[in-house]
Amino acid sequence: MRGEFTVLHSESSLGWGGQENRTLHECLGLKRLGARPIIVCKPDSRLREKAASNGLDVRTHRMRSNRDISALLFCLQLIKQERVDVVSTHSGDDSLLLAVAGRLSSSRPIIVRTRHLALPITSKMSYSLLPHIVVTVSDAVRRYLVDEKGINANRVVSIPTGVDLKIFDPDSAPGTLRQELGLDSEIPIVGTVAILRKKKGHHVLLEAIPMALESFPSAVFVFAGDGPQRSNIEERIKSLGLGKSVKLLGLRKDVPAVLSSIDLFVLPTLQEALGTSILEAAAMKKAVIASNVGGVGEAVIDGVTGLLVPPEDAASLAGAIINLLKDREKTAQMGEAGRAMVERSFSMDAMARGMFELYNGLLEARRKRV
Repeated sequence: MRGEFTVLHSESSLGWGGQENRTLHECLGLKRLGARPIIVCKPDSRLREKAASNGLDVRTHRMRSNRDISALLFCLQLIKQERVDVVSTHSGDDSLLLAVAGRLSSSRPIIVRTRHLALPITSKMSYSLLPHIVVTVSDAVRRYLVDEKGINANRVVSIPTGVDLKIFDPDSAPGTLRQELGLDSEIPIVGTVAILRKKKGHHVLLEAIPMALESFPSAVFVFAGDGPQRSNIEERIKSLGLGKSVKLLGLRKDVPAVLSSIDLFVLPTLQEALGTSILEAAAMKKAVIASNVGGVGEAVIDGVTGLLVPPEDAASLAGAIINLLKDREKTAQMGEAGRAMVERSFSMDAMARGMFELYNGLLEARRKRV
């Protein structure tokens, strides 16, 4: 592989989530492999802060909208000055701005659009006409674009998001949650890590918990994360009388330690492109119970690394929790299988290599045509 190319990544979002985390780690991986990544983002974005602190080359522009002429001119100049070979876009506004800049540029860079979400797309043009290739984070998202939106199958590839196996390492992340919560070692802990948003399905888990407590009355359920549904969740916990059984941990910076502490991971999500938190739990050797939606079936091998249940089905969710808490040997085997699966198919290194090879292959194909 040549590796002597420059990739300009663009991101117009301000926040921090799985999408921005993937972009950051892709750039770090590309740099290790010998490519030259540059990130263009908004000056007050979390990505700018984290990318700069990791020694990446970051440029900023306000990118006020996808019709921001000053942003378009800025990106045209950046592509020219830095001799950009590949433009890799991620959100709505930047994908239109950078794709148009790339198409207008005399250097004719390869344009790649990554689709991170399982939501319906709002502009088919930004997937079918402007980019040369679309990357999806799961096969499920690829099928949606190809089968439902009619995007050319030859121009859509799936390269799944990876997990940092050095951070999510069960041998180096000791569990501290039992001590923090004052829980004895024999008390089962069931955990979920997700933003407190309706689509993550916390309300389904809350409906399932009373049923699970009938078999395991001492079990404790922990929710790590914060978000717009927090007050609704607090009210529901109170109305169900679950104050002693459900603990809201808030936003945690020690997610590996939280995962290390639990016995079982649950995510009754209603919509998911892949499920990074599921993969992180699997990397920590935790059996996973999750809703069979979107790309979750790629992150959970049903009956091997965990169990898949129908979405919005509290009874099935409770049954799966009870079954795995009753069979600790099976749960441990699923955890081991989950770690092996992530190491095999969902590492950050595998993701970075996949993107590196894609960019390199596209550039080699263009050189041959020229």
